[in-house]
Amino acid sequence: MTLIKYRNLCTSAKNHHESVLHVLERKRTKLFHHLKKWLELAIMDYAMIEEDDRVLVGVSGGADSLSLLDLLNSPMVFVPHFSVIAVNIDMGFDLSYSDYNVLETYLKEHDYTYVMEKSDIGPLSHSAYNRKNPCYLCSRLRRKRIFQIAEENNCNKIAFAHHKDDIIETLIINLFYGREICTIMPKQEIFQESMHIIRPFSYIEEKLIKKYAIECAFPTIENKCATSKTSKRMYIKTLLRELEKDNKDIRENIYKALRHVKVDYLPQNMRYMK
Repeated sequence: MTLIKYRNLCTSAKNHHESVLHVLERKRTKLFHHLKKWLELAIMDYAMIEEDDRVLVGVSGGADSLSLLDLLNSPMVFVPHFSVIAVNIDMGFDLSYSDYNVLETYLKEHDYTYVMEKSDIGPLSHSAYNRKNPCYLCSRLRRKRIFQIAEENNCNKIAFAHHKDDIIETLIINLFYGREICTIMPKQEIFQESMHIIRPFSYIEEKLIKKYAIECAFPTIENKCATSKTSKRMYIKTLLRELEKDNKDIRENIYKALRHVKVDYLPQNMRYMK
């Protein structure tokens, strides 16, 4: 795999201060305050961030990750002081790298400390080398590199923009296809607790994040992956939308069910007919 690296790790304390001032100058909307409230609640409930943490934020260029980067960079009321570094791995679907350049310009203009890399992970995952499950390999290789970058830059927390709907959808994906009852966690330890993955959007619905991205006019990047619209996750999204036509509370019911697991009513040591 060929990786072409571009780094800008020279952001000073002055530049960070200017970046925060930019957020302060922007008009504070009702939606901003609502998202900040629930983001901070998730951070506090799960002790996601501690004093002087170095937080790597995975930035794909989509509405979710740009919103997370923006909100984490805004002044916090109850969360301890921490620093942020934005990381983007270009998957190599667009060889013109036009989206890569747009994102780089945005990060520079807002004085973010960032690491951006160009890769061929996308084409490799969809090549003859791996026809069976391109999404799995693509995600695995991308995350492996993100973990390496976190270590290289002394980051002890890795923030992903997975939201409430991702938690719900992952539960169903694992149930339908993985034969497991599990989902992604708001906070998850990795590498024997030397790092943690955190998901500050765990309490927040996808539609509110998309609305915020439009409100802020973020330069969102469309997913260029050919299989993104036919993936299992997209199928589950469509299925839930259909089910919501008869029961508008279905997502909320699934989400709340995670806190009401009745283990005594789940069969154990079952035999399976083949």
